Amino acid sequence: MIHIALAFAMCCIGAWFGFANQIQHQPFLVLFLPAGLALLGMGAKSIGKAFRHGLIAGALAYAGAMYWVAFPIHDYGNLPWVLAVPCPILLGLYCGLYAGFFSACLHWGEKRLPALIAGLFAICLWSGLEAVRGWLFTGFPWIPLASAFAPYPFMIQGAVLFGAYGLSGLLAGAASLLILGRGKLVPSAVALSLVALLAGFGTYALSLNPKTTGTARVALVQGNINQAHKWDSEYQEGTVDRYRELTLSAIKAMSPELAIWPETAMPFYFQETSLLSSRVRTLARNNHMYILSGAPGYTPRPNAQGYDIHNRAFLVGKDGGSAGIYDKQHLVPFGEYVPFGRYLPFLDKLVQGAGDFTPGSKNAPLNAGPMKLGVLICYETIFPELAQARVSAGANVLVNISNDAWFGNSSAPYQHLDISILRAVEQGRWILRGTNTGISAIIDAHGRIQKQGSLFRAETVNFSDVQLISELTPYHQVRTTLQIACAVALLFMLLGGWLAGPRKKQSTHVLD
Repeated sequence: MIHIALAFAMCCIGAWFGFANQIQHQPFLVLFLPAGLALLGMGAKSIGKAFRHGLIAGALAYAGAMYWVAFPIHDYGNLPWVLAVPCPILLGLYCGLYAGFFSACLHWGEKRLPALIAGLFAICLWSGLEAVRGWLFTGFPWIPLASAFAPYPFMIQGAVLFGAYGLSGLLAGAASLLILGRGKLVPSAVALSLVALLAGFGTYALSLNPKTTGTARVALVQGNINQAHKWDSEYQEGTVDRYRELTLSAIKAMSPELAIWPETAMPFYFQETSLLSSRVRTLARNNHMYILSGAPGYTPRPNAQGYDIHNRAFLVGKDGGSAGIYDKQHLVPFGEYVPFGRYLPFLDKLVQGAGDFTPGSKNAPLNAGPMKLGVLICYETIFPELAQARVSAGANVLVNISNDAWFGNSSAPYQHLDISILRAVEQGRWILRGTNTGISAIIDAHGRIQKQGSLFRAETVNFSDVQLISELTPYHQVRTTLQIACAVALLFMLLGGWLAGPRKKQSTHVLD
């Protein structure tokens, strides 16, 4: 029982303090999570017990790291605390299923594969499980293992070669190999060397300067609008005033070519001609600048069958006219629409002020002079494939507009920012991250934060040297090949282990 208690503690400490949090963020502690799951797999007497132990440990770990889910469910979903508090527990249990599967597979693999091959097995397995979690049931790839290292740019440069999931796998494999090797010299040396190689490559990669096609002056405008009043019609004029005044202060400071207002910054149908929308267009025209702002939008359905409502980004041109729109593609379940809503009438979606949103389908960048803006709205930035699609369509800079107000003063805004940083490294693009309440940031192509705002403060984040990049990263070019190679390697190792059968019996207690 000692090794079980130790492994549970490792998993919880790894997730609670390894991922971004408000108490003490120590990125390297996150390696305790896969190491603890490996320990549970090795120490279990059966594959079933390995799965159950991994499930429980993973559920505790992930539920604790995502405790904040209860706040928006209660505050904006109108559920009482007695129903809101179990939500992060249920989400933790879902993520725990992947942790349990990881432990069960290592229990099986450790008995059939040599230690070094078992380490490779752990690498491919963790990478594959993160990819599946990012796809299954519309996907929820929140806090991938690699995101914990976002504060250490030298540790995340491997994403330019392997992507976030691949980097997560390498880190998880190294941590697991320390356990699977049972303290033996060669496996331990290989595991530590792998981490050292990632750090060494990252240090080298940070010294490289990508080729640029130009630069731009950008202002991120953070309005800090109270989420509780945001959709009240009487506050609309005050909201426009707030963003207008902040933008004028940025113009006075550095005359930006582009001002970025966050997701649904304008809580009304901006596409309609009105006094409020005219004030925004006049601001752009008088100052000869582009304004990118989020707002609800709609598209008429064929044959006058009503309207499809979208979570939309509007680009206002220097002349005050419309320069392009982007409709959010990956909607948040129970946030922007309620799955099976007709059967769950007691549930409200978190985004008020409009009906259920309809996803968009176009990846084309929005052209703002030399800037080709690949737009990602809110949590679209946690999906690697969406950033990949924007760059494939020609984006030379990525823009993430978000409204993280409903997360409150919790760990979520920090975790969201860390995941966004991985997209910058994967695609080799600067990310301009504009939010309502924080954390707004200018992130360079190496994932380094060049300038960052605060939480719950009305302010602008101004930067005069945003670099525009058109070249493609190795990861962007071989992403599909990497995924296929990972799947094939897993299949070969599974087949080899099955054909070889169990190896000579060893002690199942690594602490003996």
